[in-house]
Amino acid sequence: MPYVIFIIINAIFINNFVLSRFLGICPFLGVSKKTDTALGMGIAVIFVMSVASVITFALNLLLVKLNVEYLQTIVFILVIAGLIQLVEIVIKRFSPSLYSALGVYLPLITTNCAVLGVAVMNVSELANANILYAFINGAASGIGFTLAILILAGIREKMANADIPESFKGFPITLIISSLMAMAFSAFSGLSF
Repeated sequence: MPYVIFIIINAIFINNFVLSRFLGICPFLGVSKKTDTALGMGIAVIFVMSVASVITFALNLLLVKLNVEYLQTIVFILVIAGLIQLVEIVIKRFSPSLYSALGVYLPLITTNCAVLGVAVMNVSELANANILYAFINGAASGIGFTLAILILAGIREKMANADIPESFKGFPITLIISSLMAMAFSAFSGLSF
């Protein structure tokens, strides 16, 4: 049980894929203008990371058994692409406004380094890994991504009415905010369990 809590805290705060590992930056910066859009992207990423973690972990066991581990990246990307197609179909069917708000960033989850990163990490870095731990790590990593994008979206919404110098408006202030968030999250790296 303590190992599970460690995985969750580690994935959300200490090794947050966006703010500590700097993976998944494209949707993090692109979809964080509004909190509702950021939440939609976050939920999609949580789903994809969770399910992809389980499927890729199981497929990796098969790849190892067949002695074809070199196909790992290709297989993982195919699984992630298939899951994204499923998510895209569901969102388009049930929430067309969210689908149009996410735009190009929804299919870009396929190439989101954070999703592939959690799949690779599950099979290479987790000690005592099993399919349950892979799922927990994937879900917690998705929650960490969602937390980061929601915080950034909330700050960006508040700053829409702020008096920002012209040269800092838009993308420059977003990068400054993101770097401050990364520095704040780095404080969690001093935690020991």
